[in-house]
Amino acid sequence: MKAAENPRVLDISPMISGETIAAANGHPESRVVSIAVPGELAFRGLVSRAVATVCKLACSDHSESETFCHEVVSAVGEAFNNAVLHAYEGAHGDVSLTVSFDSNQVIVELAESGAAFDLAAVPDLMVDDPQESGMGLFIIRNFVDELTYTPGPPNRLRMAKRLPQ
Repeated sequence: MKAAENPRVLDISPMISGETIAAANGHPESRVVSIAVPGELAFRGLVSRAVATVCKLACSDHSESETFCHEVVSAVGEAFNNAVLHAYEGAHGDVSLTVSFDSNQVIVELAESGAAFDLAAVPDLMVDDPQESGMGLFIIRNFVDELTYTPGPPNRLRMAKRLPQ
């Protein structure tokens, strides 16, 4: 049974292609991996492993690849948590993730159809005031080079991180 026939069936559609995918990030040598999962915290590990694998492929020639991969995976994990906990707030929905990379950067786009928010209205974290929650965007902002959010539907959070030199 396919996911289109039953919304509770997990649809994992990875596509790693050596073909030119210029639309992904403007570079002809890009590769793209896409995955769609239910918007449930139980699927965070699957999403994180997929992103970690792509990061390792993207920066296999760099000595700082471990730190790079940890930062991207952490940012995506926080973005996934935010989609599940805040955008869907107990409602059911899917989260789609597209990870593209080329010789310069890794770009991750997370899409969901939950409640939108205003990224610019979320204040920076006050480091002097320790918190147990509310650190997701702080982590994302500090681990990626570019962060944009486009309300939808679907809502799209785009994170880009340049590969280490």
